[in-house]
Amino acid sequence: MSKAEFSLPAPAKLNLFLHVTGRRDDGYHLLQTVFCLLDFGDTLYFSAADQLSLSVTGDAPVGDDNLILRAARALQQHSGSTAGAALRLEKRLPQGGGVGGGSSDAASALLGLNYLWDLKLDIDTLADIGLSLGADVPVFVRGHNAWAEGVGEHLQPIQLPEQEYLVVHPGIAVATAMIFQDPQLTRDTPESRVAAFLGQPPGEESSNAFHNDCEAPARRHFPAISTALDWLEKHTGNARMTGTGACVFARIADRQTGEYLLQQLPPHWTGFVARSVTLSPAHSALKVLQQRLK
Repeated sequence: MSKAEFSLPAPAKLNLFLHVTGRRDDGYHLLQTVFCLLDFGDTLYFSAADQLSLSVTGDAPVGDDNLILRAARALQQHSGSTAGAALRLEKRLPQGGGVGGGSSDAASALLGLNYLWDLKLDIDTLADIGLSLGADVPVFVRGHNAWAEGVGEHLQPIQLPEQEYLVVHPGIAVATAMIFQDPQLTRDTPESRVAAFLGQPPGEESSNAFHNDCEAPARRHFPAISTALDWLEKHTGNARMTGTGACVFARIADRQTGEYLLQQLPPHWTGFVARSVTLSPAHSALKVLQQRLK
C-alpha cells in the first residue's frame, strides 16, 4: 500500500483492575486502573480524498457523532489542514463492551491521519487532542500498557508479562453513565501503588486485592454479566469484568484452551482469544509504513 492508501489496527484493551477512589466536585469519578493492550481489534483503512468520509463494515453507528469523524475534525481544527480522507472501519469489537473500541478507533484515526496528511504532530499533541474526545483515547494514542489515575488521563507506562486472555461478550451493551450513577457504587477504595500491582506473583496481575469496583453494580443491573462472570470462573478459575462492561475476561494457559472454550459459549454470546502486547499494533504498523518511505 502507498501512503495514499493504508490500514492501521485499532486494538482492544482490558482493564486488569478498576478502582474508584473518589469523586471530583464536577461529578467525574477518580480512578486507578491498568490498561492492557491486546493483539485483537478493529481495523481502520485510510485513502487520500478531497472530502472527509467514513464507511463501516460491522456493527457501529456512522453518524456525525462517530468518534472517528470527531477525531478527524479535531485534527483538522488543530492543524488547520483542509485535507480529506476516505475512511473505512472494519468493526470487530462490540459496542458498549468495555474493551475500548470507540476510543481505539479514534486514536488510530488520529495516528493515521497525522501520517496521511503529513502533519508531523508529536504524540503528546495527539494525546491531548484525544483527551478532548474521551478519557480512554490517550492510552491508545501513546500505544503502551499503562497505569492510569485521575479520570484515566494520567498515564504511566508499565511493563506487563505477556498473557493469553479469553474475552467474552454476553450480547448486551452497557452505558457507562448507568454504572457510575449507581448510588451503591463503591467510591472510596483506598489508593494503591504501581509497585504493589507489579509485585504480585506472575499470572496474578488482577488478584482480588486489585478488583473492579464496577462489577457489583453491573451484576445488579445486568444479569447477563453476572452469568458470564460465573461461567468464566467455573471454566477458568478466574474472571473479571473490563471497564464498566459488558465484556468479561479470564487468563488462560494458551490459545488452544481459549479456542476450545469459545466453542462452548452459550447462545448469543460472542468472544475472542487475544494476547497482551508491549507495543500497540497500531504503532507497530505505523513504524512499518514510515520505514517504507525512507
